[in-house]
Amino acid sequence: MNIAGVVELFRGKPRHPIGADGRMALSDHLRELRARIMKATIFLVVAFIVALVFYHQLLDLVTEPFNDAKARVGDDVETELVVNGITGGLMLQMKLCAVAAVVASSPFWLYQLWAFILPGLHSSEKKWSRIFAAVAGPLFIGGVALGYFVLPKGIEVLINFTPQGAQNLNDFTAYVSFTTRMLLVFGVAMEIPLFVVMLNLAGVVSGAAIGRARPWIVIGTFVFSAVATPSTDPFAMMALGATMTVLFFLSEGIARFVDRFRAKRVTGTDQWADDEISTL
Repeated sequence: MNIAGVVELFRGKPRHPIGADGRMALSDHLRELRARIMKATIFLVVAFIVALVFYHQLLDLVTEPFNDAKARVGDDVETELVVNGITGGLMLQMKLCAVAAVVASSPFWLYQLWAFILPGLHSSEKKWSRIFAAVAGPLFIGGVALGYFVLPKGIEVLINFTPQGAQNLNDFTAYVSFTTRMLLVFGVAMEIPLFVVMLNLAGVVSGAAIGRARPWIVIGTFVFSAVATPSTDPFAMMALGATMTVLFFLSEGIARFVDRFRAKRVTGTDQWADDEISTL
């Protein structure tokens, strides 16, 4: 394959003219999808190489919660992180750098996904999608930061279950997987209230309906927190559940405000409640 053929893989420009209705041929859609996947893959590879350069810093970042938990446990339990097998160290390095590359490059490959979907949306949908993209990132990062904050306490609780006189040896690769799942659960959980607001903006659910379901939402939130947190300790569950509950209350307030604004715009008055039955 010549250079021109390689460059063509990264170009998603349509070969067929776009019709007056804005539609694109299926082959052009697939060509654009291939180009965006190729771009995202290249960026992932570059991020992976950069992560290999900063491997020791990443290793310190990941092991810090375990070291904090180990210091809290003290001499009650002897615990260590161990690498099993000849290839254990190599697999640990590859896995840790791969996770770091996916997280670090997420703004770019998420943008490629969003840019592929965006042309098919209406103008109002594009507006809400931009709001979602602007808010989703900080919420996810905030959830990951919260998970990293409670992680040492969760590890400490789990280590304390070790029987007296026994050593607690943890496979390093399994520990990285546990830490990754923990942080992802917290990050994704922070997005759930945002989806509630987006459903309200789309007219699928009203603020009054959210208010009526509030007790069940609170119960379901803490049940989800208890099941989803890999550490299974009450501290992590309460931290995740309480944060999600506050965000749900905030999303309910936003939904009620949006409903009230819609009622004013349609009727020019605010004398009727959202869930009040019309005399007609």
